[in-house]
Amino acid sequence: MSSNPPPAPPSLADLRKEIDAIDEQVHQLLMNRADIIDRLIKVKKTQEVGSAFRPAREADMMRRLVQRHRGILPLDTVEGIWRVIVSTFTYVQAPFSVHADVSVGESAMRDSARFHFGFVVPYVAHFSAQAAVEAVARSKGDLALVSTTSGHTPWWITLEPVGAPKIIARMPFIERADHPAALPVFAVSRVADDALVLEVETWSIRVSGWNAQVSRALSPLADVVAVPDTAFDGAALLVSIEAPADLDKIKAALIAAGASVRSAALVGGHAKRYTVPS
Repeated sequence: MSSNPPPAPPSLADLRKEIDAIDEQVHQLLMNRADIIDRLIKVKKTQEVGSAFRPAREADMMRRLVQRHRGILPLDTVEGIWRVIVSTFTYVQAPFSVHADVSVGESAMRDSARFHFGFVVPYVAHFSAQAAVEAVARSKGDLALVSTTSGHTPWWITLEPVGAPKIIARMPFIERADHPAALPVFAVSRVADDALVLEVETWSIRVSGWNAQVSRALSPLADVVAVPDTAFDGAALLVSIEAPADLDKIKAALIAAGASVRSAALVGGHAKRYTVPS
């Protein structure tokens, strides 16, 4: 009894034709996306200050990207491509610059900026977090990148007034081992109220009586950056609070440990980080 021979494997030429066809489709889809953005600009007039940044939407899109990803293509590549696409189209809607605090290291901060925003968005280096944030405050819609541990000066106090820029994101959003842009940074900019995500709230809190004991009492409840605050003979704190903790619990912990809370102001927030299992 004879059997049919197995089909011949595709040739290299056939496989390369398939790749060329896919590349053409990807390019066409990007141009289609650009056409939609052009229509969106006309409908929503997104040239208004800060309105092109949508951190809540971006976090949701990134979660879905990770959940559907499969195969041999590294997640780093997919995330990097997506970040460049989104940042470039945001720039097309409302041109902006990235002001980076390079006091924590020029190369690490530049890697973060280029990974998340690509090469089309202008990059401006500053020698302190305060200078980067002040540049954004003077701008019409720029963005600053500041290390989440930068604590030489209380740069976040600039974010306290109504109408001031706020912390809108914490990057990298997708946490994993050997991330190519692993430096943890806050993104600071103006953003529409309905676009801000507060899964993790960031508060500027000024206290007196700050010491090691108070710091230890607070550390299980929140991430804290502390610098001396001579005005209150204490400390200026940048506190990142994630549920089930809240501001009342933070204040109670501070008071129980012997500190006095002088003031508290919400200075932004960001999405909860998405951790990829190792």
